[in-house]
Amino acid sequence: MDDDADKQSLAQDPSGTDPELESLPRPRRPGRRLTLAIMALTALLSLATAWLLRNEALYTFQAGHPFELGEVGKARLSEQLTNRWVKGHGGLTARGAIRYQRPLEHDSYELARVDGSLPVWVQVLIPAAVEPERFVPPEHFVGRLIPVAKAGLRFGALDKAVAEAGAPRLPEGAWLLIDGESPKSTGWALALVTMLLGFAGFNVWGLVRLLRPVRGL
Repeated sequence: MDDDADKQSLAQDPSGTDPELESLPRPRRPGRRLTLAIMALTALLSLATAWLLRNEALYTFQAGHPFELGEVGKARLSEQLTNRWVKGHGGLTARGAIRYQRPLEHDSYELARVDGSLPVWVQVLIPAAVEPERFVPPEHFVGRLIPVAKAGLRFGALDKAVAEAGAPRLPEGAWLLIDGESPKSTGWALALVTMLLGFAGFNVWGLVRLLRPVRGL
């Protein structure tokens, strides 16, 4: 008799749901909300970091020989030279030059302006085996040329480092030539961006799966 009553009740309810179960309060699921928040935050951070590393990743695809700039201080800079592998020569002025070191690296770096009227700064490597006092800056450079404003995550605090060293801040529209940085040397950025995009895609897919309403059987 009970089975017949249940069948009759379901037959009267076209949705096939039990009114008594529907009247119960929804269960609290704080763990689910935390999971959704973490997944959303991870997706956003992954996309933001990938965006900041985009120029390093795109630089990996540079092919052929470096573009010849000639004398760097007299080169005509344009948008076409942004994030390009270039080759040039010129003297570096000691006035306003700074030296700094990055965490977990034994080598240090020198950042100096190129002699001339254009606001081009060059970062050169100072090997750990060379005493900084005896370091002679090179006059020929081969590396990545990019505006400081688009230099990316690694050089985001460059202006602050210059100011902390007591040197004048880099002028607006300044360019940076990273000596020794070839397209092959930034392959790590392409791999990292690919991984970050994978993280973001996985978390977005998980959010869609978790938030999608469950279809009735």
